[in-house]
Amino acid sequence: MGQAPHLLLQLAVILATARALAALLGRLGQPPVIGEMIAGLALGPLAFGALAPGWQAWLFPPGRLAPLEGLSQVGLVLFMFVVGAELRAPGGAHGRGAALRVGIAAVLLPMALGLALAPMLYARHAPAGVAYAPFALFVAVSLAITAFPVMARILKDRGLTRSPAGRLALAAAAVADVLAWTLLALVVALTGAQGGWSGFARTAAGLAVAAALAFGVLRPCIARLLARHAADGRPGGGVLAVLLIGACASAAATEWLGLHAVFGAFLFGACLPRDDRLLDTLIERLEHVAVLVMMPVFFALAGLGTTADAFAGGGLATLALILLAAIVGKVLGAACAARSAALGWREAFAVGALMNARGLMELIVMKVGLDAGLIGRELFTMLMVMAIATTLMTAPLLGRSMRGARHARAGMPEA
Repeated sequence: MGQAPHLLLQLAVILATARALAALLGRLGQPPVIGEMIAGLALGPLAFGALAPGWQAWLFPPGRLAPLEGLSQVGLVLFMFVVGAELRAPGGAHGRGAALRVGIAAVLLPMALGLALAPMLYARHAPAGVAYAPFALFVAVSLAITAFPVMARILKDRGLTRSPAGRLALAAAAVADVLAWTLLALVVALTGAQGGWSGFARTAAGLAVAAALAFGVLRPCIARLLARHAADGRPGGGVLAVLLIGACASAAATEWLGLHAVFGAFLFGACLPRDDRLLDTLIERLEHVAVLVMMPVFFALAGLGTTADAFAGGGLATLALILLAAIVGKVLGAACAARSAALGWREAFAVGALMNARGLMELIVMKVGLDAGLIGRELFTMLMVMAIATTLMTAPLLGRSMRGARHARAGMPEA
C-alpha cells in the first residue's frame, strides 16, 4: 500500500477509535478527552500490540509515522496557541491573592514529592547520559501539571463555572500553568543547552527576550491589527492567517532556542489581547479542528511510545508511588491553600480535585520530556497511566465534594 492510502487508513483507525472511546467515556460522565487518551493507549503495544502484534506492526510501522508526527506537531501548536489565549488573570485583589496561594501550593507540594521520588526513579529509569538534576526537576514538574482545558470543561458541564470553588480553581490553574510551564522551559533549556551552565544561560536569556518581544512588541501590534480589521472581536480569514503565522513563527523560534515548539505557541497565545469574542472565534475555528482531528493523532503516537516493560519487576510498585505523590501533592496542596481562602473543607477539596486533573497537558509535558531525552519509554508509560488515572478521578471527587458542601450548607447529613 502506498504512503498516502496508508496514512489515510491510519487516520481512519485513530479517529474511529478515539470517537468511540470518547462517546463511551462521555456516557460515564467523563470528559471526552479521557476516551481519546485511552484510545492512544489502546492502539499501542499495551493493547492492540499485545492482542494482534502483526496487525499493529503493519498499521503503524516505525518507518511510516513521519506524516503522523507532522500532523501531531501542527495540532500541538494550534492547541497550545488557544490554551495561551484562554489564560485569564484572577479578578480582584482578594481573588488574585487566593489564586496565587492555591496555584503555588498546587505546584510546590507535588514538586517536592516528585523530588523525593527522583533518586529511586533516576536509578531505575533515567536514560543513559542524562544528568540527575534535569531528570529530577522534570519528574517534579511532571507531577505539578494541571489541565486547565479539561478542568474548564468539567466545570462547564456541571454548571459550576461561577461557583466559588470553580472560580478559584480556574484562576489558580492559570497561575499553576504559567509557573509549571516556565519551570519546564528552564528544565528543557538546561538539558538541551550546549556548553553547560553558560549554554543554559544563553537559552534562558533567549526565552526572556522572546517573552519581552511577545508582550512588549507583538501584543500592541496585534491589538492595533484587531482594532482596525476585527473591531467586533471576530477576525476574518486574513487576520486569522496573520495570527496563525505568528503562532507558527513563535513555535519555530522556541525550537531554534533549543526548547519545544509548544512553548512558543503558548507564549504567542498568551500575548493576545484578552477578548472573549476573539477567544470564541479561535475555539470555533481552530480548537475544534485541532482537538477532533489532530490531537487524537498525538494520543496515538503517545500510545505507540509506551511499553509493557514498564510494569515488569517492581514497575507496578513504582507506578503506585508516582500515583500517590501526584494525587496527594495536588489535592492536599490545593485544598489546604483553598481553605485559607475562606472556603469550607468540602469546597476546598473540590478545588483540590479539580487541580488534580492533568489530562492532555500532562501528555504534552511527557512528550516534551521524551523528545528532549529526559525520560525513557518505561517512565513515559507510567506517567501516561498517571495522567489518565488522575483525570478520571476528577469528576467523581468533584461531585462528592460539592454534594457534601451543599448538604453542609443546608445543615443536612451527607448522603
